[in-house]
Amino acid sequence: MNIIAERSAHLVAISTPPHGEISYRPDIDGLRALAILPVVFYHAGIPGFGGGFVGVDVFFVISGFLMASLISGELDRGTFSLTRFYERRIRRIFPALFALLAASSVAGWFLLMPAEFAYFGRSLKAAALFASNIQFEKENGYFDIGAQMKPLLHTWSLAVEEQFYILFPLLLLAVHRFARRYAVLVLGALLAVSFAASTWMLFRSQAATFYLLQFRAWELLLGALLALNAVPRPWQPRTRAGLAFAGILLIAVAVFTFSDRMLFPGPAALLPCLGAALVIHARDEWSSAGKILRSRPMIFVGLISYSLYLWHWPIIVFTREMTGRQLSVSQGGLVIAASLVVATVSWRFVEQPFRGHASPVARKPLFAGAVAVVMAAISLGAYVAGNSGLPGRLAPDVQRVYASTYDESRFSLPPCFADSDTDGPAVADIRAGRLCKLGIEDASKPSFLVWGDSHSGAMAPAIDAAAAQVGMQGLFAGHSSCPPLPGVELSHGNTERCGRFNEAVHDFVVSHHIPLVFLVAYWPKYVHDAEMPNEGPYFDASVPPPLADRSQSVVKALDSLMAELQRQGTKVVLVSDVPEMGRYMPEAVAKAMMEGASTDVAPPFDYIEKRQALSRSILARAAAQYGASIIDPLPAICHDEHCDAVRNGLPLYKDADHLAATFAKGLSALYLPVMTDAHNRLAAAGVL
Repeated sequence: MNIIAERSAHLVAISTPPHGEISYRPDIDGLRALAILPVVFYHAGIPGFGGGFVGVDVFFVISGFLMASLISGELDRGTFSLTRFYERRIRRIFPALFALLAASSVAGWFLLMPAEFAYFGRSLKAAALFASNIQFEKENGYFDIGAQMKPLLHTWSLAVEEQFYILFPLLLLAVHRFARRYAVLVLGALLAVSFAASTWMLFRSQAATFYLLQFRAWELLLGALLALNAVPRPWQPRTRAGLAFAGILLIAVAVFTFSDRMLFPGPAALLPCLGAALVIHARDEWSSAGKILRSRPMIFVGLISYSLYLWHWPIIVFTREMTGRQLSVSQGGLVIAASLVVATVSWRFVEQPFRGHASPVARKPLFAGAVAVVMAAISLGAYVAGNSGLPGRLAPDVQRVYASTYDESRFSLPPCFADSDTDGPAVADIRAGRLCKLGIEDASKPSFLVWGDSHSGAMAPAIDAAAAQVGMQGLFAGHSSCPPLPGVELSHGNTERCGRFNEAVHDFVVSHHIPLVFLVAYWPKYVHDAEMPNEGPYFDASVPPPLADRSQSVVKALDSLMAELQRQGTKVVLVSDVPEMGRYMPEAVAKAMMEGASTDVAPPFDYIEKRQALSRSILARAAAQYGASIIDPLPAICHDEHCDAVRNGLPLYKDADHLAATFAKGLSALYLPVMTDAHNRLAAAGVL
């Protein structure tokens, strides 16, 4: 799954030290508002805020500045206490967070399908442990559900912050005791290392760069260095005004010119981070920029920014769940208004009673309550995740439909299927022929091989059944997001990993003179370099499918492979892709049943025709040029210019584009002619 899409839920919570601990700066509350509003507009789909996700970076800088100011000031006065520091964190973070977790759990019970609710359970547990950044980094895999389906996705930034503040006070304590004169150098060196690591990792794992503390720490350390007076303070009013204006301008440039298609964070995050740093460092009071930041509306939005951050994203997610589509601009406006209202109530009646010295909640009951809510959230999350999202919540007929989500064969799972670097057959296994068998089980040499990506795993039950029917044995070699094309360049997927896998399969086919090879893949995805829009819980046919021709690398690699296999006498069968459904079929059908709506939820036939046209023409040309056969499953799914989503009461797909194993097995008749012909030729040659 594309990690950039997940920015739609990313914002960091900011701590406001009690007034009296450090001097209150209304301009920082204004800066919070300047960060949170574009983020909310971006999440709600308001046009013009394509870079609104940079609010998270602004907040990290603010948070680093405030916490370093608080800790260093108390260290200098000899009054710093780790217990009091974490008490403040609990008072600030826990009340609104766990209110949000409770409310989201209730909403999830009624609105989320089991797979979604299971993901929710895992994220609930991780959020309670402040480890959700690690959880979401791990979940950023091929079969992960979409970011728009995760109500707690935004808690990753809280986790980063809290992990930082487990280590940061200890670091400042050590520096204060042993190297006070070098505090700026120590933090500056750590900032440089973190930034360099972030830049390096961005081109290797964008998910890790986005989620993990070590690659985000430099943003918090930038604010911390300002708190330690690493840069001389400006005193001239004009200089301060200029810095504030420049800082706001940098943030605005990022908000209005960045997009979720760029590599981020890395060096691009410097723009909003430096902007935030300039505003903080300016301490501007009298210029137009300073007056805007200190205005009452901006201060108020800044004060409620933590609650607004917490509540707006789950409201958006659950609204999408109820409407079944992306938010329109008018719906986005209503969601923003609702979020502001809920955030104000949360700030006043949930946050405030626990804040400051006047709070009626003493330290001991506060700590005891914190432990209790953490344990309760962990237990609930573990129960929901451990019980597959509690499918028993659904009516029996809906449960039967939804069970198609899990209707997959062994060819879609390790050890038969390779879904990562470590799961499934390794290169050494492939070269040794240690692959899962299709058809009959005997000791004879394999007569065919099925080679492809996850769509080959979904189609394999049909080929398996056909091979068994004619008495042939074959092998299966499938890898997620890897088309069966040695040397192909991929923008979606891991070109290097796929290259190793495909090279090993190619070498096995050539060295063992495999007489028949099926090439099965998600062809439209590769020739257009894009999946269908809105794949996940909803689909909007008014959004055109990606149709740009990005097939050059695919055509080149396919030509090279087909020519070589033709020279060595291997018969190739090209399998056209199944129609993409645009949304997860079991969920869409189950929700339609629950709402009493039509279960005819497949895309229009002309939509599918347009989407498949380029890939089908490429396969047809290759088949004609190299004497290959083509098997087309589309007529088995679509007829009379209409595609089926359901047959015999069950979805045909287990998600948006992978066939359910039960239905796939029923397509064996498509492969019988090719299998029968191959069997007869091999028998005549004395091979069988």
